[in-house]
Amino acid sequence: MSEGFRNLEVWQQAMELVECVYRTTADSPADEKYGLISQVRRAAVSVPSCIAEGHARHTTREYLRFVGLAAGSLAELRTQLEISSRLAWLQPEAFAELEVKTERLSRMLTRLRLALDSKLAKLPALPPISDL
Repeated sequence: MSEGFRNLEVWQQAMELVECVYRTTADSPADEKYGLISQVRRAAVSVPSCIAEGHARHTTREYLRFVGLAAGSLAELRTQLEISSRLAWLQPEAFAELEVKTERLSRMLTRLRLALDSKLAKLPALPPISDL
């Protein structure tokens, strides 16, 4: 089951985003290699990593938590890309391409989160610990 994440379209799109981020930031200012650009790359890598880790967890609740972490990393990435654009480190075309990709991925994560929420709502409630 843990390898099943590779079949998820949301994970595949997140991986494509990582590749795009790395290509786009390859020509970034040398003095930012360990600053903002490093943060951008780490945030991008975190998105598919969280999706994969969550999918490999044993419960829907844990999976949902990691999807939330992926969404948080994506929001962090979008903010960092905006900063990079404002500082003119990203060409407008590159920023626009990344914005389209991140917006699409954000919608996909929201749909996944809603599906997992729905699945959780259908699960029977566990008895209180004192009843065990």
